[in-house]
Amino acid sequence: MAFPKQVRLVEMSPRDGLQNESGPVIATSIKTQLIERLADCGLNHIESASFVSPKWVPQMGDAADVMAGIKRKAGVRYSVLTPNLRGFENALAAGVDEVAVFGAASESFSQKNINCSIAESLERFRPVMEAASKHKIPVRGYVSTVLGCPYEGEIAPEQVANVAKALADMGCYEISLGDTIGVGTPLKAKRMLETVAKQVPVERLAAHFHDTYGQALANLYAVLEEGVAVLDASVAGLGGCPYAKGASGNVATEDVLYMLEGLGIGTGVDLHKLVATGDWISSQLNRLNGSKVGQALKP
Repeated sequence: MAFPKQVRLVEMSPRDGLQNESGPVIATSIKTQLIERLADCGLNHIESASFVSPKWVPQMGDAADVMAGIKRKAGVRYSVLTPNLRGFENALAAGVDEVAVFGAASESFSQKNINCSIAESLERFRPVMEAASKHKIPVRGYVSTVLGCPYEGEIAPEQVANVAKALADMGCYEISLGDTIGVGTPLKAKRMLETVAKQVPVERLAAHFHDTYGQALANLYAVLEEGVAVLDASVAGLGGCPYAKGASGNVATEDVLYMLEGLGIGTGVDLHKLVATGDWISSQLNRLNGSKVGQALKP
């Protein structure tokens, strides 16, 4: 299959990036500025917050304030993570455009991450899906550990496909396939995708690859060849997985965009504005910029 002519980049840094920052809770104003800067770069799908208990994810405790504080830009989807009905109700009150639910392809990871089995997690999502349907709020689904688990090792592609199909059948318009600990390689990514695509059309699939072993761009290239046209990424490579030892951040949006531009694939995103945004948030967090392109093109 030929490469897609256009790719939608889903920006994860305000949620998946910032939620894993250790140390003091990041100021709400920094979060809202980040989201506004990302929208100004041309990103039209930004996962902005997570409506979870602050006890478990302290950095996301101000989700309602973040959603209230951003100056929304026309044509941009501001999505949030809602793991249960209470989270959805809080998100709805905050006026969100889209919500997401988060499952796993690994039983062990599901237990460690959300304290229940895969089957139980799917049942928890049903009230969310029903409420979202009632209020005409689109729901995106995530499947984590699709190319490996920190507790179980290899994950059968068929297991990934089963969870993805369950989420799609439940009503998720799109399923994002996550290499949570970044252990995948291109051929494994292709084989996993081929198996999942037998259950869920590739047009409804997205790739969410972490860069722990430096394979994320190669893996994204591999699934682009198979027709995937939605890629999750995080500016400055922010993020990680607190349950996976050694797991580094998401692949950097700047690096993905540079590759896509080199392939002649459109995104509508301004690379130089994005680099400046990655540099800005890295300085705000007092951390090194995790983007290779960001370092090379630093303002």
